[in-house]
Amino acid sequence: MADLQARIEELWENRDGLSSADTDAVDAVHEAISLLDTGMARVAEVTARGKVVVHEWLKEAILLLFRLSDMETMEVGPFEYADKIPLKSDFMNAGVRVVPGASARWGAFLDRGVILMPSYVNIGARVGSKTMVDTWATVGSCAQIGANVHLSGGVGIGGVLEPPQAAPVIIEDDCMIGSRSMITQGARVGAGSVLGEGSLLNPTIPVIDTETGEEVGRGVVPPGSVCVMGSRRRKFPGGEFGLPCLLVLRTIAPGEREHLNEILRDTGVNLG
Repeated sequence: MADLQARIEELWENRDGLSSADTDAVDAVHEAISLLDTGMARVAEVTARGKVVVHEWLKEAILLLFRLSDMETMEVGPFEYADKIPLKSDFMNAGVRVVPGASARWGAFLDRGVILMPSYVNIGARVGSKTMVDTWATVGSCAQIGANVHLSGGVGIGGVLEPPQAAPVIIEDDCMIGSRSMITQGARVGAGSVLGEGSLLNPTIPVIDTETGEEVGRGVVPPGSVCVMGSRRRKFPGGEFGLPCLLVLRTIAPGEREHLNEILRDTGVNLG
């Protein structure tokens, strides 16, 4: 894989002179995208110490794929598309359930047990085992979604493709993201967390502990947090207005996960 990485990095440095006629370049880029598509490589991962590591060369391979691919007509049953990147296929052998109206691009990885309701998963994204991407939810390019996650109806997980060094959105294992929530610009949700419907999270939005009133981070939800959308008052020359924030209502202790429904009722969190 090191040789392939070096080749992709070389192509990236000389990308302005490339075209779809450069068959050697096309083969190298397709090899890199196939690693993403099969789950043998991933754009980003969280280390044991909790640090996000981005594999820039794989993002460069995705960007090169667009440069090296020509537009073509694609037919899927009665539907027609015009695009540069084909759709994924062979879902049955992959152990993935895909409801009509759902689609995923080649270069996205869907682990076994994933369920796609009518939804969309973009290139470079990774969706962990037994995760449900519910109706009209979208998983943007390079987003990393863990195992046993539920992305409720209409959830928008933003894509982060450029610049290559930028960290993508990361949703860790066992999370529940409420309907119509938007998580973008490389925000991160810690394992086991629950976000109520309509939650917004990006690196500019503060996450506040309601027990202490302290800001525990921006764009990062601590593991095991039960959160809802809130607002903070701030004075401007034109008046006082509410700016968005995410409120941590409580933390789910080890062993409490089996009582999640009761916890959500007690805290008034609605997933939609």
